[in-house]
Amino acid sequence: MVLVIVKALDILELIAQEPTRSHSLTEIAESLQMNQATCVNILKTLVDKNYLEHLGRKKGYRLGPMAYNLTNNLSYSQDLILVAKDIMEDLTQRLNETSILGIIRNQKRFIVHLVNSDQDLQVRSRTERNIYETASGRVLLAFMPAKERENLVHKIGYPGEDIWPGAGTPDGLSQELDLIQASELSVTLSKTHIIGLAVPIRRHTVVIASLSIFLPEIRCSESRKQEIEIELRAAAQLISRRLSMG
Repeated sequence: MVLVIVKALDILELIAQEPTRSHSLTEIAESLQMNQATCVNILKTLVDKNYLEHLGRKKGYRLGPMAYNLTNNLSYSQDLILVAKDIMEDLTQRLNETSILGIIRNQKRFIVHLVNSDQDLQVRSRTERNIYETASGRVLLAFMPAKERENLVHKIGYPGEDIWPGAGTPDGLSQELDLIQASELSVTLSKTHIIGLAVPIRRHTVVIASLSIFLPEIRCSESRKQEIEIELRAAAQLISRRLSMG
């Protein structure tokens, strides 16, 4: 039996008893009769791997997205939806374009909430899509922890030139993701002339979702694109602030 793994599981089980409440370092260490230095090291690893979220030195820890993904538990997604729903409705109303809240689930970009526009020409998106194909998937990949991203790419392979030109090699993909990280924006143009714009959503410092707008290329002039980007960033920042207040 590997003792450090047992201790990590003990921590997860303790926090999972009250998954939405924050647990302090002292509380965790004392409840499990664990040395605080050992506890800190294990907690840091669990946070780095997104199994826990660190809410700040005084607020403590709670379950992170990867803990929920292990069982496809929708609680984490429902929390996101509750926070984001009215902001997305306002965003779609102002722009009259479809907005999407996305996460990664089962190695795919997964839509957890969508608000449709009133446009006659609508953009439809499948609930699950290849991560590389969508602006939201690329944003989530760009901000994924390095080791987690490496493991995911190892499983799904690199994108073909027809899906993501220039990203089909380790260096090429790394350069593309670096650009997304620097700008905090991904823009895609599909073969069917659909433009997607996506930005990250954070809980504290961790990117946990993406907010995106999709529209036909014919409706996306350069000035319109700039308008959408400004509104999209503002909405994502508001959602992030709300999430970080908990």
